[in-house]
Amino acid sequence: MSVSLPISQIETLPEAADEGDSEGCIQCQMGSKLVLFITGNCHWRCDYCPLSETRRNIDYMFANERRCENFDEVIEEAKAMRATGAGITGGDPLMARERTLEGIRTLKAEFGESFHLHMYTSIPFRTEWAAEFAEAGLDEIRFHLLDLQSEEYREVISACTEAGIETGIELPCEPDKEAELVQLLEYLRDFKINFINLNELEITVGNHDNMELRGFNLSTEITAGAKGSSELAQMLRNRVNCAANGLPDPVDSVFREPYGFHVKFCTAVYKDAGQLRRRFERRGEATISPHETLTEDSTLMFGAVYASAGNQADWIEEIAEITGLPSRFMLWDSDEGRIELPLVIAESIADEVDAPVAMVEVTPTFDRMEVTVVWLNDSN
Repeated sequence: MSVSLPISQIETLPEAADEGDSEGCIQCQMGSKLVLFITGNCHWRCDYCPLSETRRNIDYMFANERRCENFDEVIEEAKAMRATGAGITGGDPLMARERTLEGIRTLKAEFGESFHLHMYTSIPFRTEWAAEFAEAGLDEIRFHLLDLQSEEYREVISACTEAGIETGIELPCEPDKEAELVQLLEYLRDFKINFINLNELEITVGNHDNMELRGFNLSTEITAGAKGSSELAQMLRNRVNCAANGLPDPVDSVFREPYGFHVKFCTAVYKDAGQLRRRFERRGEATISPHETLTEDSTLMFGAVYASAGNQADWIEEIAEITGLPSRFMLWDSDEGRIELPLVIAESIADEVDAPVAMVEVTPTFDRMEVTVVWLNDSN
């Protein structure tokens, strides 16, 4: 008998960053960015918000999958994955501005100026705050334009750029907003931005009902992307790239003046199976125990003998005596009530012991979520 939870899988992923990608994007593609969820509070004007009910409108802080009570725990998680930077998100980090500033200062003080920090917000905040974020150490900011309206963000975007923060726009590509997005490209010509990131619109548990009301369907059975989002994003990216290179637009054959900013497109599959898997791989490599194996899917696999707290020490001693395995290659997990050990040893003793023995696969996250349990004998 086995119990499994699916994890994202994809055979091939783009390796190289695009020319012109921001440093935040490059590090995300490497899987080396900590995801710092600063608060679940927001204005909730976006019907496509992908957040689940476990994070929406709740003032908790998470570092990757770990709920954190303070920045010491955030630093622990950053070290556990050998992070080179952090992406500060929410909710909206501006709903907890002082906490966000504290986080920026704390991470820079701990890891140094090279630790890259980027932040997302949809709030056109007071222009004088731009200097505060720059002085704290924020390297990059990405504005989400509510209702695709740009003018109310003009002054704060200019203030961030003048403060030395790399500034850009990040938006989901809504399939029913083609005319508005095409026009937005033209509006943004004279904005002081370096880039626009277009994300494939995702249909998730958190936004499924709203997306259904708007008539969106999944593009394929293996992605959360909304049908039509990818095609629209690629058309917009191609328009900007052709203009930058003096080429006619592939849709209408028009030669356009360069836009002055870079456009990047990120698919739902790559965000999930690329960036997430690479982040798991980094954390797995940094935290793996002697009895564990890091799989191709960036999960950790090991064997387990289920025992009671009262007899686990005797079991470890007996297994060591029978197999010759040093005790340092066995770990007692009191929460799960099992002795963890190399899978090959578990397989070799499964039919010889009067106790449940299993192959266990977990994510290399703080909570070590089980994704597969395969029982190796009938004692369970």
